Amino acid sequence: MRESHDAEKKIMIRVKRQDGPDEGVYWEEFAVPYRRNMNVIAALMEIQRNPVNSKGQKVRAVVWESNCLEEVCGACSMIINGKVRQACSALVERLVQPIVLEPMSKFPVQRDLHVNRQRLFDGLKKINGWIPIDGTYALGSGPLISQEEQQEAYKYSTCMTCGCCLEACPNVNERSFYMGPQTMMQAKYFNMHPTGGKHKKERMNAVIGPEGIVNCGNSQNCVKSCPKEIPLAAALAELNREANVYALRKWFMGN
Repeated sequence: MRESHDAEKKIMIRVKRQDGPDEGVYWEEFAVPYRRNMNVIAALMEIQRNPVNSKGQKVRAVVWESNCLEEVCGACSMIINGKVRQACSALVERLVQPIVLEPMSKFPVQRDLHVNRQRLFDGLKKINGWIPIDGTYALGSGPLISQEEQQEAYKYSTCMTCGCCLEACPNVNERSFYMGPQTMMQAKYFNMHPTGGKHKKERMNAVIGPEGIVNCGNSQNCVKSCPKEIPLAAALAELNREANVYALRKWFMGN
């Protein structure tokens, strides 16, 4: 009996739509057949299979981005009922209806719920977010890292570049050059690595620059929005302290 009741139940989805980067914004509502334990991605796939809105009109299928479907890749970030989160872990039965879906506002919209997160990867380039190697052959065992440092670094390594922290950060906006909490945290992460630390100077120059840590207002919204519960506030506080020391030393030394 319950299965037949579920088959008749509908989930109302309201989507903020945009046909292209330079096109106007409009809203469209869909009635989606309910299934137990379905997430927002499953609801969007139902719309893709049968793109008919609540008025009975056949429309273009909704565009979104997803990959792993298990909160690892970060691709399906969107604003769900006013809160930025991963669509794959958002169960519809726990959401107030109509479920309102919007693209993240801190990134250029490509189409509907799909945004261009290139600024995240550009930020990693600016802080040299990688560990350099000497060649493409085996170099043997690397330098040892203490267990405590490994545990701390692991938290930062779980970042999936989803963009939720930038969306939640009030200091990331059209009037700011701030690279954002994700990039700043990654600067700290790569500085912690024994080999990556050899390029700390280049990273710290970016950190103390006009796009760096000076723009952080310590709102701590990034911590609340992070799907991986990365201790971003602690990382930013420690990086800010390091940046102040580095900037003073650079000023006194003149280099």
